[in-house]
Amino acid sequence: MNTQKNSKYLSFVLIFSTFSFAQEVKLDTVPKYSITTVSEFSSQIDDIFNDPNFNNANWGASIQSLVTGEYFYKKNENKLFMPASNQKLVTSAVGLLLLGPMYRFKTEVYSDGVIDGSILKGDLIIKGFGDPTISGRFNNNDMTKILRDWADSLLALGIDEIRGNILGDDNAFDDTGLGLGWSWDYESDWYAAPSGALSFNDNCIDISVKPGRKGEQGILSISPESKYTIIQNKLRTVGRDSVTDVSVYRERGTNIISVIGSIKEGDDSLKIYATINNPTQYFVVTLKEILQQKGIYVSGFASDVDDLTRTLDYARTKLLFTHYSVFFKDIIKVLNKNSQNFYAEQLLKTIGFEKKGFGSAAQGIDVVRSTLNKIGINTDNMEIVDGSGLSRLNLISPNQITVLLNYMYKSDVFTYFYNSLPVGGVDGTLANRVRKTRAQNNVRAKTGYINGVRSISGYIFTGDKEPVTFSIIANNFTVPVVLAENLQDLVCIRLANFKRK
Repeated sequence: MNTQKNSKYLSFVLIFSTFSFAQEVKLDTVPKYSITTVSEFSSQIDDIFNDPNFNNANWGASIQSLVTGEYFYKKNENKLFMPASNQKLVTSAVGLLLLGPMYRFKTEVYSDGVIDGSILKGDLIIKGFGDPTISGRFNNNDMTKILRDWADSLLALGIDEIRGNILGDDNAFDDTGLGLGWSWDYESDWYAAPSGALSFNDNCIDISVKPGRKGEQGILSISPESKYTIIQNKLRTVGRDSVTDVSVYRERGTNIISVIGSIKEGDDSLKIYATINNPTQYFVVTLKEILQQKGIYVSGFASDVDDLTRTLDYARTKLLFTHYSVFFKDIIKVLNKNSQNFYAEQLLKTIGFEKKGFGSAAQGIDVVRSTLNKIGINTDNMEIVDGSGLSRLNLISPNQITVLLNYMYKSDVFTYFYNSLPVGGVDGTLANRVRKTRAQNNVRAKTGYINGVRSISGYIFTGDKEPVTFSIIANNFTVPVVLAENLQDLVCIRLANFKRK
């Protein structure tokens, strides 16, 4: 699945006239360099955060020199804030420190039976360990390439018939797919895809949508083409003077997915994404379909090993082959640049599995807390409930984030961490921010957004080429989110223009 920023295409107008000065900040009016003292710089930043649109909101900030340790600016730096996706900085940093940049996820393929000529007389078992990359993302958008390669591997072993079942073993992870505190109305959308030890295509289906004739249904195509989901087309084609407004809804606990809304006549095709229920079943059903498409007959069903009436004994099975993911140094770029929640949750559980023997959020969080304490961050004054930051129950202070960033700067894995962050005005979630300023191609930072929360934390060089860490978090605002972004961007630009007097 190619991650998009939204799974819903909504047309809306933001009305700014009710706010005192809610226009976008004119970033190109900031002077190229500002030669001043740190004290004067701090006063300038205070002026930015005193924007009356945020009188009833909460700002927190910590900005610190990586050369001298001096704080350029502090505001509520030790207060706790909802970080949104800045939580991914914690998850990805700990993942790099503990697993290393060359870590690879594995998936094992076993036979439980004998191979008699070209026939496997028994079950094919897929044992998952949380690989988030079994999709098209690292395969030129070819969603089923990995599964087809597995079919080719079986054919190379001489197997063209399986007189048994396709079984998925997801027991490396728990069965709690969603994070603590996730809103129920997120469940259909890609950014709330459930985690699982066996996962395919980010545990989503891709739906291409295009208009038909005015007054008729929109035209849908589904990837992967599978019987696993039931798609209900409730999309109408409307006139060119109307509005395109498309969304998806999956009935809770089912794979009945409705595509709802309207699409304008003459519009280009667009893609939306919907989550699936039961990742393991999705995986094995899709694999069975792929095997049969490749000419491998499967007589049995596709199921979770936990649904068997007997206990699976791996001592009696044979490992046919092992699939390995790309290196973690590449995976972490998707996690941070694209702000991929699914990857973050898979990583959190993998940390738990690798260090404590079981992949649950609770085990992963326990390891994360222990690691943070070891590097000097007191986690008694912090709440961690998921890996992605989608939950509103996460709480962290700006200063805790900058302490983490400072530690990573000095670590052996800093290059991989730094290269995983969005680049201002260039890529990821910062692609359209701080353009045509000295912060462009300079600031490297993780952004975060949930309703009423906007965060940005990372690294930047001042006009003196002095490296700085920063964390800026806004909570509980009611104005359009672009206004919070503008103020955060303005601080970054001020930093990029700052020269010591």
